[in-house]
Amino acid sequence: MKKQGFSKSERIKRKNDFEKVYNFGATIYSSGRKLKATYFFDKTNERGLIKAAFAVHKKAGKAVWRNRMKRLLRESFRLNKENFYESLDLSGYMLLIIFSPNAINEKTDKKIKLAEVMPLLVEIMSKINVPEK
Repeated sequence: MKKQGFSKSERIKRKNDFEKVYNFGATIYSSGRKLKATYFFDKTNERGLIKAAFAVHKKAGKAVWRNRMKRLLRESFRLNKENFYESLDLSGYMLLIIFSPNAINEKTDKKIKLAEVMPLLVEIMSKINVPEK
């Protein structure tokens, strides 16, 4: 794992992983319910890894806006993931997390900036607690 990178091994890519998160995961929201994260702690992995995905619903806006939103979410995660690893004790768990905008869409926020998205993502990650063993 690179400190500042976001490699393929850190992305949720398998359909089974997405199904685990959506079927068994918990959902948390940022203040103002602008951003949401659905996460699941997988006990099958002993590496202590965080895998992330970023999803934006089609109703949120046109493709250009949705892709920009995903890029901003990815960049926010990439810049802050080292802090997340330090704050969470993931020994014996793999954290699967999917970030998506909840109350942010193209109609309300035409020009979204990294400075608006990053604090919301950091706030959400600070709310996640590792389950008791």
